[in-house]
Amino acid sequence: MTCPSLLRRHAGATELLGDAPQQQLSRVQEVELVLLDWLRRDDALAQFVRFVLVGGTSTALYALLFLALQDLEYLAAHLVATVASSMLANELHRRLTFHADERVGWLTAQVEAGGVSFIGLVATSAALTWLEATAAEAHPFLQIALVVTVTGVIGLMRFIALRWIFRPRTTEKV
Repeated sequence: MTCPSLLRRHAGATELLGDAPQQQLSRVQEVELVLLDWLRRDDALAQFVRFVLVGGTSTALYALLFLALQDLEYLAAHLVATVASSMLANELHRRLTFHADERVGWLTAQVEAGGVSFIGLVATSAALTWLEATAAEAHPFLQIALVVTVTGVIGLMRFIALRWIFRPRTTEKV
């Protein structure tokens, strides 16, 4: 039920500006407003762009945590970094990507997206284990690159699940 935002309309750029005269805006400001207006929409493409931006942010957090936890073994560092970055991503997707913060609770969002995240955790852990077995003492940046690649594929699966599978079902009144 993470994607009930399909039923909710957000304020457009003109509503956000209020009575500001249009001629006072520079061309760059006009482009920014049009882009922001488009980015706030709830169609699949705008949601996907927001999804990618949130994914990039949470991946950066993952990388920072993974590097900071290098004193642990690679799988322990991976587990902690994945759980923390996934929880952040789930919350940002609930609030920003799918505009579902008023209809979907924190726990529901964590459970729905967390299930798909768990698949990603298993896949990335298997990939890291394979890398460790084939290239012992692989550089942390190679490990991160592998996780980012696998996470990108899993991320696409998450987007599909959150956008089309976990969305509310509307019932037709007869």
